Amino acid sequence: MARPTERVRTALTIAGSDSSGGAGIQADLKTFTALGIYGASVLTALTAQNTQGVSGVFAIPGDFIAQQVAAVAADLDIRAIKTGMLGDRATVEAVAAAIARHKLCPLVVDPVMVATSGDPLLAPDAIDAVRRLMLPLAAVVTPNLDEAARLTGLPRARSVAEVEAQGLSILAMGPKSVLVKGGHGEGDDVVDVLVSAASPPLHLSAPRIDTRNTHGTGCTLSAAVAAFLALGQPLDEAVRRAKAFVWQALRHGAALQVGHGNGPVDHLYAIRRTPSAI
Repeated sequence: MARPTERVRTALTIAGSDSSGGAGIQADLKTFTALGIYGASVLTALTAQNTQGVSGVFAIPGDFIAQQVAAVAADLDIRAIKTGMLGDRATVEAVAAAIARHKLCPLVVDPVMVATSGDPLLAPDAIDAVRRLMLPLAAVVTPNLDEAARLTGLPRARSVAEVEAQGLSILAMGPKSVLVKGGHGEGDDVVDVLVSAASPPLHLSAPRIDTRNTHGTGCTLSAAVAAFLALGQPLDEAVRRAKAFVWQALRHGAALQVGHGNGPVDHLYAIRRTPSAI
């Protein structure tokens, strides 16, 4: 007797590979898995990196990026998509064109510019391409404080009011909403600000966790937002739940001993607490 089939929700990540497994495609797929989502992936770049830094980047040609997207879009029922490291202007152009061509949505844009180690991951001339081509496609953009400053051309925000103002400036560039992350700020609490044209600004606060294991935090948050959108959650709820997931991943990841630099968050903390059935 045939077993009944089960349709699983699928999300797609378009990002770079982190050879140490803490960020990029690897972090996205771990996050999708932890949240019960089937993860598909399109590689934009290969990086030689670990918890201490990035020693090399190899960009995937734009036509092959487009070929990967076409293959996935032709076969899988993509319920949400996120982008991470895009690297250079040609990659931004190829990714934006492929997303528009295949009408992939809702889109979470994580405008990755610098690794946790401080190494650059986006060429300066690609920032304008992100503004022009990626942001208008996005359901939500998730910059940290430094990325928000670069996108707006303003000094790094030093107060919640300034964070909100920069979020509104990015909103004017075309996305439906903007989540400015406060993790790189100061104070006992981390305050993220979600702005959109459809509702008043939303301030999301959580206690700051004292840990150096923050590698992949931004990738994980944007992947979690995409996962909850794939599950049909409204954006504000998807953002709330994603922030809670990342907070727990940071809390549990503080005890991990991976590498000798900024270690990863614990994407699989919930799975790790549950005894294996095998």
